[in-house]
Amino acid sequence: MAEHRITTPLSDEVVAKLRAGDKVFITGHLLTGRDSAHKKLIDLIKAGKELPVDIKGQLIYYVGPTPARPGKPIGSAGPTTSYRMDTYAPTLHSLGLKGSIGKGERSTEVKEALKKFKAVYLASVGGAGALISKSIEKDEVLAYPELGPEAIRRIQVKDFPCIVINDMYGGDLYEDGKAKYHQE
Repeated sequence: MAEHRITTPLSDEVVAKLRAGDKVFITGHLLTGRDSAHKKLIDLIKAGKELPVDIKGQLIYYVGPTPARPGKPIGSAGPTTSYRMDTYAPTLHSLGLKGSIGKGERSTEVKEALKKFKAVYLASVGGAGALISKSIEKDEVLAYPELGPEAIRRIQVKDFPCIVINDMYGGDLYEDGKAKYHQE
């Protein structure tokens, strides 16, 4: 398993280097959003309207951060369970989204979309939101401010820690881990 330091936005070449189990440290900008924001994006797509953010080459972090304390750009920012976005993710990948960050397993449809559209799913450590927030340098709401913590944001990150769970080749760290310890 390798370690990568990557900068957003992502290209197909960068995604192609990432394999299930690799450690990744991200510097640059991440989009954020959860299920309410995803539904709004999909409704716009279905209506043939333009999205409020450019998702091409981007990573989206499934997070609903807590309010920032004085002098801090953001509050606790731990990952949200990813399967809640599984209905929406394949459509967003088809439009150029290069990856997502969350926690937990993804559906077969999402894994197939990752292979088809050369994208990746990364996990961040659940329960470590205060620690993760230390790698977030700036936070700005881009769309849907009425959703509060679930608004679409752009966060500036430095060395944001993740692990590759699903790669563009069909690799799945969770399945690999189960197989490693499975006993007949």
